[in-house]
Amino acid sequence: LMAKLLKILVDKLKFILYILIIVIIIIIKFKKGGSNLAVLKYSRQREYIKEYLTSSCEHPTADTVYMSVRQEFPNISLGTVYRNLNLLADLGEAIKITTPNGGVHFDGRTEPHYHFYCNHCGNVIDLNLEELDCINEAAGKNFEGVIESHTMMFYGTCKNCLKKH
Repeated sequence: LMAKLLKILVDKLKFILYILIIVIIIIIKFKKGGSNLAVLKYSRQREYIKEYLTSSCEHPTADTVYMSVRQEFPNISLGTVYRNLNLLADLGEAIKITTPNGGVHFDGRTEPHYHFYCNHCGNVIDLNLEELDCINEAAGKNFEGVIESHTMMFYGTCKNCLKKH
């Protein structure tokens, strides 16, 4: 009887330990993402930044967003804008686009789509192109894993720069 009770107790402790390990792993992964519970609370500034991104057809840099947000929140810092843009990107509410010149642009349009980068002016422009799912399939044929999505940037000269040159 004592051995049976001891086995039940050990099994329950193993289960509790297993759950505790899962919780610790989740917390560690959450912290590595640069987020914590405090930043997930509602923020008028973050909401304004998100609205600015979703209403913009351009792909603004953090500096451009900062200049716009300052009109509504004069005391906001550039660091706060950067943190909120990165948080929105981490949460999937914005897309972070790194360009060849080292700049970072943000896009409020989160559904899959393609971009064009102008090598002359540095603008990032949405391309109206159907999603090419065949690329995932082609890549998957030579890869021992599962391809779920892809990103693609096209490079060249935009129409405004062509007019100038």
